[in-house]
Amino acid sequence: MSEAAKSDPMHGKTLKVILTELVDRYGWDELASRISINCFANDPSLSSSLKFLRKTPWARNKVEALYRESIGLPPLRRKPPKPKINPWTGRAYEASEED
Repeated sequence: MSEAAKSDPMHGKTLKVILTELVDRYGWDELASRISINCFANDPSLSSSLKFLRKTPWARNKVEALYRESIGLPPLRRKPPKPKINPWTGRAYEASEED
């Protein structure tokens, strides 16, 4: 196992384990208020929520971020946006002084 994997407390945690721990800690009502996802608010179940989260990356990211917060880990840093490329020159747009 690599050093990065050893030091990452999320390594090896499945989505099912993460969601189960969050439901045990907060309950479905609190999860629905913290993360606006219909499968948490309307007739919630572990299986339907897992199906939705596996197909929907933005929702899974929110659940994983809440889990990281709940175990005291800092949020993941977002990647900086890629520079916009001018289609005519093939180079990145230069920042204007107005920005």
